[in-house]
Amino acid sequence: MDIILLQDLDKVGDKHELVSVKPGHARNYLIPKGLALVANDANRAKLDDIKRKEEEELAARKAEFVELAGKLEGKILKIGAKAGTSGKIFGSVTNVQLAAALKDQLNIDVDRRRVILPEDDIKILGAYVAELKLHPEVDIKVNFEVVEE
Repeated sequence: MDIILLQDLDKVGDKHELVSVKPGHARNYLIPKGLALVANDANRAKLDDIKRKEEEELAARKAEFVELAGKLEGKILKIGAKAGTSGKIFGSVTNVQLAAALKDQLNIDVDRRRVILPEDDIKILGAYVAELKLHPEVDIKVNFEVVEE
């Protein structure tokens, strides 16, 4: 069944993408939860209007994201982790922890899916730089250190 996604969904697709999923998944989960629309002619025509409105909204928020980039410039987040004597941490640092650190330390609320880490798994104490993808035209670099608790 062809559907139009209204949100980014892991393992399904990105927002406003036309994807094909199993009919039961679409009818029983995605459509009732408001995550997707049936990809009929009427909804495909609406898709252009929806994209245009969201692009206008993003353009209006671009100044906010530029201000946020200025606010983060020169700041270094501290993320605590338990580590062994060699500096290797138990577990790894994830985008969830970085989003939580942004909220706690700088009072900036960011969706974890918008945080792109430099490596898949950060498992050693040290300094790193992550990227925030909040707007297609604004790349925000976030400096953070993984320190021993």
